[in-house]
Amino acid sequence: MYDTSDSHPDIHWPSGFSPADAHSFHRAQAVVPGPPERSFTLLTDVVNWPKWVPGCEEVSSVTLTQTFEVVWAGHRFEVFVGENVPPRRIGWLGIGGGVMLYQAWLLTGTEHGTEIVVENAVRADVPKPLDTLSRDWSERLNELWLAQLGRLSEDPRAEERES
Repeated sequence: MYDTSDSHPDIHWPSGFSPADAHSFHRAQAVVPGPPERSFTLLTDVVNWPKWVPGCEEVSSVTLTQTFEVVWAGHRFEVFVGENVPPRRIGWLGIGGGVMLYQAWLLTGTEHGTEIVVENAVRADVPKPLDTLSRDWSERLNELWLAQLGRLSEDPRAEERES
């Protein structure tokens, strides 16, 4: 499917979800203001995802748990946390709408803030509802997550003002 050399060497993939197993794969990275702890806190504050995660409409949990449900783009996904190593890495598997998506995040402190690498490996039997096999879809998803995360990392009070 995809060349595994496209993936960051520090990303940990669960069995069956490496780029080599994916129908769609995309990697994006950015440097956002603030320390990794701030970005990690934002990523794992699932109750507030509907306020800033593109397309997220509802989350069934008020805290990050091993499993929870998310309504995203009108589709219900069951989310399984595969890796949670504060404040360095987080990864989760979302299953729903004919799609299985593993999203891995790697956060590294730099002198200018936090370098964030996010990678998506998508497996889909019925991709039409979400157009998940389109490279534009995964690129846009990653760009939106990173843009919002960067905005919130720059101004921690931005999330409070949106409430």
